[in-house]
Amino acid sequence: MWRPSQFFLILCLWACLDALPVAVDKTKVSPPVEELEPPKSVDTGLHYDRYLREVIDFLEKDPHFREKLHNTDMEDIKLGKLAKELDFVSHHVRTKLDELKRQEVNRLRTLIKVKQDMNGEKGMTVDHQALLKQFEHLNHMNPHTFEVEDLDRLIKSATNDLENFDKERHEDFKRYEMAKEHDRREQLKTLDEDARKKEEEHFEEIKKKHADHPKINHPGSQDQLKEVWEEADGLDPNDFDPKTFFNLHDTNGDGYFDEQELEALFTKELEKVYDPTHEEDDMMEMEEERLRMREHVMNEVDTNRDRLVSLDEFIMATNRKEFLEPDGWETLEQNPIYTEEELREFEEHLAREEQDLNLRTNDLMKQREELERQQEQLNAQKMELQQVGDANGCAFICVFNSMGAKLNCLNAKPCVLSVSPLPPPLLAGAPRPLFYRFLKGSYDAISSFPFSLECYKLIVNR
Repeated sequence: MWRPSQFFLILCLWACLDALPVAVDKTKVSPPVEELEPPKSVDTGLHYDRYLREVIDFLEKDPHFREKLHNTDMEDIKLGKLAKELDFVSHHVRTKLDELKRQEVNRLRTLIKVKQDMNGEKGMTVDHQALLKQFEHLNHMNPHTFEVEDLDRLIKSATNDLENFDKERHEDFKRYEMAKEHDRREQLKTLDEDARKKEEEHFEEIKKKHADHPKINHPGSQDQLKEVWEEADGLDPNDFDPKTFFNLHDTNGDGYFDEQELEALFTKELEKVYDPTHEEDDMMEMEEERLRMREHVMNEVDTNRDRLVSLDEFIMATNRKEFLEPDGWETLEQNPIYTEEELREFEEHLAREEQDLNLRTNDLMKQREELERQQEQLNAQKMELQQVGDANGCAFICVFNSMGAKLNCLNAKPCVLSVSPLPPPLLAGAPRPLFYRFLKGSYDAISSFPFSLECYKLIVNR
């Protein structure tokens, strides 16, 4: 699953390669490693994720760039100051970066062409601005070499895109909830009065059942962490120690809580509210609640806003009053996701989309009917031409344009004829091509048909 924090984690690991995980018990833990390697299989969820990771991997191999990372803080990295160091990277690494960029440009060009073709087939207007956004993480005006501007764009794009990822997730969830309520209301409209009343009563009943759950501890509070310490770790709550707790749940031993590690701490709380076997519990809502909990803890604890929680930040948070005496935690059912006005606008948007879809469907059906009608006429004309050939023995049926040039021929029966002379050009202003029959060196016009040149080509090629 994608994790927005992991891009920042890569950068932090670069800048902190000499940092060591704190030991819980030196007799029980492995010896500290001298050097941490950045994750190789991180998936940020960005459409240019592979390109991002490959660029990071190769830059990390350059000694000069690696050294500069040790002396660059996160804010400077985000501002693009680190990108200027690209000029001092080795020739081998620069050559590889050039190759990666060319591959990425080719990938994006292919992707855009496919999207344009698909939109064209569906009769949809191509959104050129949206297509150009696909190139924002690199300088597409120079598709051949990887320059300082490319690294600067890559860092800034990844930073901005990942910071907006949670916001997009919340919007997706809101649309999901509104669609669910819309479907429920539409289904009620199909019921008679008695059935509608029963369905409404059932809906209120499952809402009440869902809200009837044990107390939810405030995420990141002492009570919440002690519950994990006792139930998940099997330790005495009276022996709770923040430093030991941190190291127990820093599962990759990098000295930080990333978003995935933080969210894992809330599983026990979420299980109090959500059960996948219960009708009243929606697992999509559970994941939204998990996201809310993680965002809350990050806002409270992540003081430098790098989307990671260090040991120092964690220890500092456990000394605050809010950790010991937190406020209550309001779950999703206590916080409306959308307003009635937002739901009304959403339904109007759905109605417009449905209307547009119906119009496109009707247009396609009319086009299909017209094509079928034309096909029937073409088949009838083909039969007529074949019958003419059968009636006169060996013959060629040919089509000429208004200038007398031969377009193509249908051979009614297998034979070879010497045709001479060619028919003269049609009279000026002739509205359509004519079909000519050739018999024993002579020709005469058979008939004319009200179709376009393309249709004639279709006829003679069948």
